[in-house]
Amino acid sequence: MAPADDLARLPFVVRVFLENVLRHQGQGAAPEHIEMLLRYPETSAEEFPFYPARVLLQDLTGVPAVADLAALRAAVSRHGGPAQSVNPKIPVDLVIDHSVQVDAFGSAGAFALNVEREYERNRERYAFLRWAQQSFDRFRVVPPGAGIVHQVNLEFLASVVFTEQPHGQVVAYPDTLLGTDSHTTMIGGLGVLGWGVGGIEAEAAMLGEPIGMLVPTIVGVHLDGRMPEGATATDLVLTITELLRAHGVVGKFVEFHGPGLASLTVADRATISNMSPEYGATEGIFPIDARTISYLRSSGRDDAHIDLVEQYARAQGLFFDEESTQPVYNESLSFDLGSVEPSLAGPRRPQDRVALGGVGKRFRTELAHDPGSTDVKLNGGSAKLSDGSVVIAAITSCTNTSNPNVMVGAGLLARNAVARGLSVGPTVKTSLAPGSPVVVDYLRSAGLDEPLEALGFYTVGFGCTTCIGNSGPLPDPIAGAIDDEQLVTAAVLSGNRNFEGRVHPQVKMQFLASPPLVVAYALAGTVDIDLTTDPIGTDGDGRPVFLREIWPTSEEIARTVASSMDPKDYRDRYGRIFDGDERWKALEVPQGSLYEWDPESTYLAEPPFLQDMELDPKPVPDIVDARVLVLVGDSVTTDHISPAGSIPATAPAGEYLIERGVERRDFNSYGARRGNHEVMIRGTFANIRLRNELARGKEGGYTTHFGTGDVVTIFEAAGRYRAEGVPLVILAGREYGTGSSRDWAAKGTLLLGARAVLAASFERIHRTNLIQMGVLPLELPDTPQALGLQGTEIVEIRGLASIQPGQRIPVVFRSTDERVVETRVRIDTQTELRYFREGGILPAVVREKVGNR
Repeated sequence: MAPADDLARLPFVVRVFLENVLRHQGQGAAPEHIEMLLRYPETSAEEFPFYPARVLLQDLTGVPAVADLAALRAAVSRHGGPAQSVNPKIPVDLVIDHSVQVDAFGSAGAFALNVEREYERNRERYAFLRWAQQSFDRFRVVPPGAGIVHQVNLEFLASVVFTEQPHGQVVAYPDTLLGTDSHTTMIGGLGVLGWGVGGIEAEAAMLGEPIGMLVPTIVGVHLDGRMPEGATATDLVLTITELLRAHGVVGKFVEFHGPGLASLTVADRATISNMSPEYGATEGIFPIDARTISYLRSSGRDDAHIDLVEQYARAQGLFFDEESTQPVYNESLSFDLGSVEPSLAGPRRPQDRVALGGVGKRFRTELAHDPGSTDVKLNGGSAKLSDGSVVIAAITSCTNTSNPNVMVGAGLLARNAVARGLSVGPTVKTSLAPGSPVVVDYLRSAGLDEPLEALGFYTVGFGCTTCIGNSGPLPDPIAGAIDDEQLVTAAVLSGNRNFEGRVHPQVKMQFLASPPLVVAYALAGTVDIDLTTDPIGTDGDGRPVFLREIWPTSEEIARTVASSMDPKDYRDRYGRIFDGDERWKALEVPQGSLYEWDPESTYLAEPPFLQDMELDPKPVPDIVDARVLVLVGDSVTTDHISPAGSIPATAPAGEYLIERGVERRDFNSYGARRGNHEVMIRGTFANIRLRNELARGKEGGYTTHFGTGDVVTIFEAAGRYRAEGVPLVILAGREYGTGSSRDWAAKGTLLLGARAVLAASFERIHRTNLIQMGVLPLELPDTPQALGLQGTEIVEIRGLASIQPGQRIPVVFRSTDERVVETRVRIDTQTELRYFREGGILPAVVREKVGNR
């Protein structure tokens, strides 16, 4: 074993991996795995197995994961194996938080109405999850209304140090997890190693399969200084996101260290860790230290367990203090907290930070024409709606509602604004969707609920609303005016995602902001403004009011947080978190170990991936005479590939639902219907903002079917190619598949008939999802556009039965002439290669369970 000083030089991440490998010796881990980790940072691109302690799901990704488990049971049973062998081997928690929509807002009754609609839309899905809770071992479901999955994880589920009693004796080890939401990384703020994966990879972990990991590249970020007056944790994370995107951290771990840690609360750290997907890292993590212990106490954790956490972390060299040795990193950056300034990000990507004073200029630049306006009639009066008008102002998302400082800051700003006689105009749809009911408790204790409500920020639900696209409809007069006048309106939200078409289909500009700035822009009513110099409004006497006059001080925020928060609130709320309300308890739950699929259901259907599988895998066939289905540029997200928001009636998925008698008001969302592949295949590449270069300038889910020359929907073209026996490929630019850990982006790609995706670079989660569905990711030497590829070529890829991780492989493009492009196989590990050769992870699991491997 290495001496203590050698261990001390290892980053926190490597120490946790090392403990994991040591504990699993003889169960898939071997001595050479220990040695390769101890050689860090000299080692790279070497594979070792990782066994997470638990798995975390949310409902939009959890329902298809559970559907896959049910399908696995059915497939194992069909092939003569024991259905009950498909059972989680490690604890699994699923939090229902992504289904509530903002149908009602701006009134005291909004919460009740939204919950009622949530159950109307999702009763069948919720009954399915309750069946899973009864049918599977080690599987718990947190009912609707308890909070956002990552905030619930931070405040309750995470233990920091995991304990179990396998042989009657308590064994302690680091709490680690995989989650089916990309923002699982938020838990890194508490010193817990955990990140987002696709549902199919999470299923493998549940079933006891190790996750194949490469010795990671770790970027150390040295923090120094303190944040200046007026800056928030949101401003900090937007600045760090910009920095790390520019540096390049895709597929790497980011570890924060240095004296600046002392000034950052766990809530601040969690805000930074949450947005790891936005800056591209596998996870951004902080070490366990005194702040961690303090947070566990303030959030109502058990005293005995808190003591265990500190003793274990210190004994294992996982506790950071001023005497800790500086770790060695592959790459190092420095960041001065004092450089942070009030900021937003937008209008399309979270890494596009803009200083507060530059938002109006950014809007004008993006608009590219003189702003227009119109009058709309609302509530018996009229109001002006313009290009740049804020039509959605939402305090939402785990990123910020987990942070009492920014939430209290929003409440204090609202109090000050109300005192000056300011109000929010009728064209702004306001909403407050806290990450847990504890937020309501401390806002009420501080007397800040009333001023927020006076400005329209009533609680609309406890869940991931606007940030996931569940922003609900705009009032009809506003929606009509936007369409009739082609207005470019804006949303300002305290979330982490602002990709095109995600927040609302009629809102073309989306800006991420801290909760206080969401309130500020709701008051201003427009993003075409400089809030550092322009008045935010006028008081009752007609005098201008400036943002700086109503912005609360850091000292006042800290004092209010300290006086209003009580650990008892956490214990009371989380002590009954699994109970659910009367609607939850009254659900009719199916029985039996095998789920009986309803052929008439438009929500749940048996996944097709295993229905015709053979027990003996055949060699992977070559791709010959393939056509390009989609050709796109850089930064295409999983939202572009598999949208989660509203379903247009004219889209293939909407037409499918209408044909089956579903009324428009009951469409729900793509995210809620992920348990039905018929809906989801029709929604693949159906984002209304998709720009497929093969669609002849038509925006949305369209392409050219080269057999006829027709421009048709991508779904229809794929169906035609399938009937003709033509395989398909996708061509893309850089950062393909950024965004949410959406396994349907890979599943839908497969079901459309795509055998391979060729991109200039891939985001980590989507790349692994493609492999786990049997789709080949190939990395191009440059973008298709730079390589002169038109997408009209016929494509040939040979030698697939014998490819190896990282191999160079030629791809032939035939048009009027023939050219060969050398690509790199982005199958990175032997584990991934095994899954690819077996046609995906699901067939591999079935073969293992029936003893065919």
